[in-house]
Amino acid sequence: MFHYTQNFSLKNYNTFGISALAKHFLTVYSEEDLLIFFEEYGHLKNEKRLFLGTGSNLLFINDFDGLVIHPVNQAIRLICDKNGIFEVEVDAGVKWDHFVNYCVDKGWCGVENLSLIPGNMGAAPVQNIGAYGIEVESVITKVKGFDINLLEKRSFSYEECKFSYRTSVFKEQLKDQFLITSVVFQLSKKPKFHIEYGLLETEVNKYGETNLQNIRKAVIAIRESKLPDPLKVGNAGSFFKNPVVSEGTAEKLKNSFPDIPQYRALEGKAKLSAGWLIEKAGWKGRSIGNVAVHEKQALVIINLGQASGQEIFDFSELVAKDVLQKFGIKLEREVQLI
Repeated sequence: MFHYTQNFSLKNYNTFGISALAKHFLTVYSEEDLLIFFEEYGHLKNEKRLFLGTGSNLLFINDFDGLVIHPVNQAIRLICDKNGIFEVEVDAGVKWDHFVNYCVDKGWCGVENLSLIPGNMGAAPVQNIGAYGIEVESVITKVKGFDINLLEKRSFSYEECKFSYRTSVFKEQLKDQFLITSVVFQLSKKPKFHIEYGLLETEVNKYGETNLQNIRKAVIAIRESKLPDPLKVGNAGSFFKNPVVSEGTAEKLKNSFPDIPQYRALEGKAKLSAGWLIEKAGWKGRSIGNVAVHEKQALVIINLGQASGQEIFDFSELVAKDVLQKFGIKLEREVQLI
């Protein structure tokens, strides 16, 4: 059964730890809860909406003058097991890293590179989360949920999700309209490891054999060595996206900055390291007031204590401005502003 309240504090529902209020806050356990809720509170159907899990990719600049919907359903269901290929349906309220750990324990390949990414399952397809050369779209076959405007259940095939770098149809055309309630994955027991990205292979080799358990250990070790725990230091992980530029632009930058990291992207494109750009612009470890760039990972902006969302936003604008001036590259936020 749903739970509804007003003027609800969101301080514990965003990893930056920003104090903000939701005018309306709804906790749901199923699509049926949504149908029942809107039958009873039909006047809230046209309120501004925000779908919220752990808030690991949000920055609240103001209170939210609308309806926050918080799904908490947490089941993992095996749908199909055929010749070592598994279809698994995972509810939106499951913590992402709990699912990764579950898969590694089962010997299911496909998500091990995405270990320790914060947030809940419902946000994974929206953002098309990725790390160490893998994006979650590579293992998603279907996304299920509830269309608030139409008041009906819907299901999206992989093609209909329109995935691209750190985005999807749920973040663009269906933003705040389609609430994801579960995600269907196709995973395999046949090893097909991807450890060639960055320092991952070197770290995996420290643990011996290349297998799921050691890849997960290596990813966790790398992430913990440079990323702050949001339970201890307010942050939202990567604040900016890694810029994708033309090969021509990448070549010009390489001529001017020979040590700039570059990775293959789509045809005719190259991906740059936003963290490297920020560090070389002089921001790594630098602070202003209650906000800083993390000393171990320049891609992470941290709340040193009582920073407001506006302070963090203003700080991020200064960082982006300096990167643009030095490299001619415009950084795009990965974090969503509210």
